[in-house]
Amino acid sequence: MSQNWRWIPNALTFLRLLLVLPFAVALGSRDYSVALIIFFVAAATDAFDGFLARAFNWHSRLGAIADPLADKALLIAAYLMLTLTGVLPQWLFWLILGRDLLIVCGGLAYHYGIGRFDMQPSLPGKFNTMIQILVALAIIVLLAGLPMQPWVIEVGIDLVAASAVLSGAHYLVVWGLKAWRAVQS
Repeated sequence: MSQNWRWIPNALTFLRLLLVLPFAVALGSRDYSVALIIFFVAAATDAFDGFLARAFNWHSRLGAIADPLADKALLIAAYLMLTLTGVLPQWLFWLILGRDLLIVCGGLAYHYGIGRFDMQPSLPGKFNTMIQILVALAIIVLLAGLPMQPWVIEVGIDLVAASAVLSGAHYLVVWGLKAWRAVQS
């Protein structure tokens, strides 16, 4: 396929960023069916842009930064709106946000204080993202009135909290040791 089309993955990523606001509005107005549709459109664009980037080697520095940010914006919007509407407890949102801020601030401190920091998600970080996506999806499916067990909210809260703490601690230890070694040498 022609290199003239290599802009498509980034365009799909930016489309996903544009979907964050209508997704948040749908959740805030408790229009869970619309939120679910937007969520699936966002997931499809994420899968398709990833496929194109890998299949045709259409990788870019912009895409490497914008793609995970688009995913994170969608998740933060989901957890924020589910918290503001009283579905999820506030402490869970602050835990998720705190973990993400710890990683971003730690990455920036490393980048500007020690050396280049490339955003590479760890296995626990990927697992945390997958748990957050599946739990948010299950909760929205339940709230949309589709078949889902009501215990998904309670179990989902526990799973998200545990994975956020474990993956946040993992990043802290791994990058803390990396920073310590770099400073020692």
